[in-house]
Amino acid sequence: MSIIGHLRQATIVLACLCTQAVLAGEAPRVKFETTQGSFTVELNPEKAPKSVANFLKYVEDKHYDGTVFHRVIPGFVVQGGGFTKDMQQKPVRAPIELEAKNGLRNVTGSIAMARTSDPNSATSQFYINVADNGMLDYPSPDGNGYAVFGKVVDGMSTVTKITRVRTGNVAGMGDVPLQPIIITSASVVAAAPAGKK
Repeated sequence: MSIIGHLRQATIVLACLCTQAVLAGEAPRVKFETTQGSFTVELNPEKAPKSVANFLKYVEDKHYDGTVFHRVIPGFVVQGGGFTKDMQQKPVRAPIELEAKNGLRNVTGSIAMARTSDPNSATSQFYINVADNGMLDYPSPDGNGYAVFGKVVDGMSTVTKITRVRTGNVAGMGDVPLQPIIITSASVVAAAPAGKK
């Protein structure tokens, strides 16, 4: 079998494992390796099925590898998943439906979908709350809220470290780290069994 054939087979196996984990009631986990360290998020497919499936597809497609945290606001959020280190926006799939009414809250360490003023505009970008941001929960601030779909379960110290970098205006955007913080890889890791989250 060719290298491409092996890669396709590995991708199919990974997709099956992710599906099996969800069906088994397990919480999928994704580990991010960055130039500031690593952290792991645990996803909640029960309460945010569309957001989790969308996120896992971007992980499977290696979309996040080589992207940066392009918005860093201490005491608020760190946001990434959409731009390369030279601040070029990556192509994305169709946006997904907002799942902000799922009961999950924008508390410290939670991960949520970033979007525009259109509530159903989330694609690949996500943010991690570095404070309790209740004003982002449904129905605030615009009557729609922002959809939380998981939480950081390991490496929150890395996320905190990211908030300490110097930021400024880059490519017409504010709050951008002046030294790019690159996601070198994002990959699915062993899921947590149900009831042991």
